[in-house]
Parts: sequence; C-alpha cells; structure tokens
Amino acid sequence: MKNIYFLSDAHLGSRALQHTRQQERRLVRFLDEIKPKAEAVYLLGDMFDFWFEYGTVVPKGYTRFLGKISELTDSGVEVHFFTGNHDIWAWEYLVEECGVVLHREPMTLSIADQTFYIGHGDGLGDRDLKFRFIRTVFHNRLCQRLFRWVHPDLGVAFGLRWAKHSRLTHGEGGEPPYLGEDKEPLVLFAKDYLRSHPDVNYFLFGHRHIELDLMLTHQCRLLILGDWISQFTYAVFDGERLYMENYVEGETEV
Repeated sequence: MKNIYFLSDAHLGSRALQHTRQQERRLVRFLDEIKPKAEAVYLLGDMFDFWFEYGTVVPKGYTRFLGKISELTDSGVEVHFFTGNHDIWAWEYLVEECGVVLHREPMTLSIADQTFYIGHGDGLGDRDLKFRFIRTVFHNRLCQRLFRWVHPDLGVAFGLRWAKHSRLTHGEGGEPPYLGEDKEPLVLFAKDYLRSHPDVNYFLFGHRHIELDLMLTHQCRLLILGDWISQFTYAVFDGERLYMENYVEGETEV
C-alpha cells in the first residue's frame, strides 16, 4: 500500500503570524512532494485560522492550498478534512469544489489491520468550562445561521480578529507545554476511551500544538501532531509502522 499522512494546525491566514504566504507555500510544497507516495491525507483540523462558508461566499485567500488539495483529489488521493475549533464552519464548499471527505466528529477507522481513532481533539477530556461553553455556541446550528446574516466583510474580519486575540492570549508559544500524563486532557481521554475500546492501536490528534508520541499500553500509542506554524510535523503510516517526521524542504523521503 501507499503511505497515509496525518497533519494538522496550519492556521492559514492567522493575523497573529508573520509570513503566512510563505507558510502556505511550504505546506503546498510538502503536499506536492508526497503526492506520488500518498494513498490518503488526513487533515486533522485548524488548517485555517478562521473559515466560514456563506451561501455563495468563502473567505479570501488560500488559493494555493485549495488548488493543491483539489489536485490531490483529482489524481485519486483521498483527502479527509476534520473540522477543528477554528474551522468548524466548513460545509459544502470543500466537498463540492475540492473533493475532500469532511468529518465533523472524531472517527475510528481500520488500516492494514490496525485500528485508528483520529480527530482534531478539541473538547476531548477538556474540563475548561469557558472553552466548553464557547465550543457549544460555535457548534449551535441556530447561532451559525444567525452569523450567516452578518456581511462577509464583517463576519470574516471578526472571526480573524477573534482567532488572533485567542492566539496572543496564549502568549508567544501559542499553547501551554505538555501537562504530563496525569493532566493532559487528550491523554486522559484516550486512557478512558481505551477502557471500553481496547482494540484501538493508535490515537491521533491535533489541537494542542505539541509533538507527542506516547505509549499508552503495549499495543496502543497516542500521537499529538504538533503544528504547521513552527514545527512542520506530520505522521506517516506505511502499512506496517507509524512514525512522526518534521518536514525539511528538499529532504522529505516519505
């Protein structure tokens, strides 16, 4: 089989980041390099810093990334797009125009006799009441319909400002460092999920912007995929083993 690739958290278009055009080009070059070797690419959320689809309007920009995604799907590579907490509001456009398979919830899938549980990771094991409340509002269908009545120039600008404020609030690093096996929400979630689903071999998440590869049991690993802002990390499954890599332009071999 060809390789399966997993990556997340590019936050394209972020107003809190410098050189976002170069960042997008780097991501596109990576996707172009893996194209001949890829059976599928799983984008595990927050690929955009803010994305909201109106009836006939989508946010300005991202043409290089969207074009490359469309090229991949046109050539037969499956591209799976998981909504994150920054791009919850993806609907028909990415499916109909770019050919992606859209996922709004984490999912379990079987690849080469291995069971994967994959998703963005927001809301899983997180007990922060403020975050959970905001997440509930953002996922509410009525609130989404009401937001569509806001003019796109105002709505997208508001969304990007909100995302910028959120990132700057977390400071230079964007997210707190690894909290430890006994406090990290995604680790706690995975351990709890394993109790009722002991057949899972791999948990893969984004969201946290940390690179983590942790053995939960002798047959189960948890990977948090870092980001495509400063780490440029991704995971590869070649049918036999799963491993993490950092993308260095001109040196990618997998």
